[in-house]
Amino acid sequence: MQILIGFVVLFGLLALGIHVAGVLFVIGMGGGLLTLGKAIALDFGNQAWTVLNSFVMTSVPLFILLGELLLRSGVTDQMYNSLSLWLSRLPGGLLHTNIGACAILAANSGSSVATAATIGTVAIPTFKARRYNDRIVLGSLAAGGTLGILIPPSINMIIYGSIADTSVGRLFMASFIPGIILAVFFMAIIAIIAVIWPAVSGVPEAKTSLAHKLRTVTSFLPSLFIIFTIMGSIYLGWATPTEAAALGVLAILLVAWLRGRVTITMLHEAFASSLKTTAMILLIMVTAFYMNFVISLLGIPQSLSTWFIGLNLSPHVTIWLIVVFYIVMGTFIETIAMMVTTVPLVLPLVVSAGYDPVWFGVFLMILCEASLITPPVGMNLYVVQGIRPDKGPMKDIVIGVLPFLAMMVLVLAVLIYFPDIVLWLPNRMLGY
Repeated sequence: MQILIGFVVLFGLLALGIHVAGVLFVIGMGGGLLTLGKAIALDFGNQAWTVLNSFVMTSVPLFILLGELLLRSGVTDQMYNSLSLWLSRLPGGLLHTNIGACAILAANSGSSVATAATIGTVAIPTFKARRYNDRIVLGSLAAGGTLGILIPPSINMIIYGSIADTSVGRLFMASFIPGIILAVFFMAIIAIIAVIWPAVSGVPEAKTSLAHKLRTVTSFLPSLFIIFTIMGSIYLGWATPTEAAALGVLAILLVAWLRGRVTITMLHEAFASSLKTTAMILLIMVTAFYMNFVISLLGIPQSLSTWFIGLNLSPHVTIWLIVVFYIVMGTFIETIAMMVTTVPLVLPLVVSAGYDPVWFGVFLMILCEASLITPPVGMNLYVVQGIRPDKGPMKDIVIGVLPFLAMMVLVLAVLIYFPDIVLWLPNRMLGY
């Protein structure tokens, strides 16, 4: 009953338009005062200090800053054009470039919004000139942008690691192969659609010589340099995720400086935007950790886990019920808020069903990706709509993402029935 009342209050306050952090604080503080007494209020400061003093959480503002600098560095323009020469002859043409470019940028920024906005700004004018179908173009940009929270580094994965007390480095290693698989599935559905309905691909691209393609390879070097600086330093054991984030910021500043993009205005905009986003995320984290602290003292996670185990459901049924739960939640709650409010309750159920917390972290990222392109609150839908020059109907983007949502569900099924896909790389590299 306590859980039901809590969810009713949570959804009711969110429906009234109250900021997520305010809602979490009201539920945590109100519930604590009513059930545990006034002394619980004094623990808010301790919980806030625990979150803000976390070495792992220090990487969040750094990765946000990295994404903002990347957005303004101009790295993506040449990379996108060069990638299009290599992929445009596939069925679906330049649509594959959207997915490929998003995957590469995701490995640089760790942000889905930055990925969708950056690639979309470069790509949309190109597609207009070649008369591609608007829906599939916009859908591929919105869906491709979601790779930013699955392909490492990922801000959402850092937050999950902090909540679940799980190694962020191990999560980054575990998410690499599933991220590539999802990108390949996205490209596969594009090819299938293009074969069935050739008109979606617009004007066919002219054939380009291999020599010309090879001359464009240097356009990938800035992105590869940033990827190696961040992920290479983690995978090789040279740096922690937080240290790698700092190295990534230095790397993108170097690249932007060499390209002549570093100005006082550019830095001011990047830092100001980063501060706003960081403040929002950390405020949610502080209030969420406090609410979860109160919930833990009340024994709610343990009671829920005991009740669920008593249902005697198979592990596969349990995880599919969790999939349905998150897909429904994702239609009206933003991804970070959804994670911080549900992981403390859901993770014990997942572990009791025999699943690894690292596996579930990667699995949850795909569910968060789905929420980013699920109306009415799918963030990437609004990002792509915002950069769309003609400001056409939102339903074009919603219809365009449906094939990619189907691919996400298919990848979820693959990970459920073949969990070693997630755990093989970290186990291999870390010697488990």
